[in-house]
Amino acid sequence: MDNQMKLEFEKSKSGNKDERYEAYQYILKVTDQKVDWAYEVWDQLLEDLTHKDNHQRSRSAQYLANLAKSDPELRMMKDFPKLWEVTKDEKFVTARHSLQSIWKVGIAGKPQKEIVMEYMVDRFQNGTEEKNFTLIRNDILENMKNLYSHLNDEVIKQTALHLIDTVQDNKYRKKYTNIWK
Repeated sequence: MDNQMKLEFEKSKSGNKDERYEAYQYILKVTDQKVDWAYEVWDQLLEDLTHKDNHQRSRSAQYLANLAKSDPELRMMKDFPKLWEVTKDEKFVTARHSLQSIWKVGIAGKPQKEIVMEYMVDRFQNGTEEKNFTLIRNDILENMKNLYSHLNDEVIKQTALHLIDTVQDNKYRKKYTNIWK
């Protein structure tokens, strides 16, 4: 990892609000492609998933999701449950930002796609007692749409459409169907 990247990670944690946001944007842009330094920050990001600052938890989750494509050792397969926990964070905005980025893990490879899909399907089906579950379901379907767009895997589309068919409330069924039009 070069010094610029190290500096961006530092600013992402400790700079002023504008510096943190600029660093966040920079890190996401760089990690949108494969990088060879993922393991230099991996353990710290895992630790920060439970940081006392919800913004740090959110950023760490998003960075890890982006870094999944730079994980030849498949650490994400073991670490995914920790990442998934942030999608249920006590701060809904943190949970939502984490959930909205989780699909990026699934583009890293077949096992990663399968674990992401398994967790999302389970949450869609069994998360109706959660606060804001209709928004969570919407995000899950958006994630599936993003995965489908990247992988062109018909199974993902059929899974999403099947989940939509299980929704009893016509208003939400229509809203969810529009994601796939």
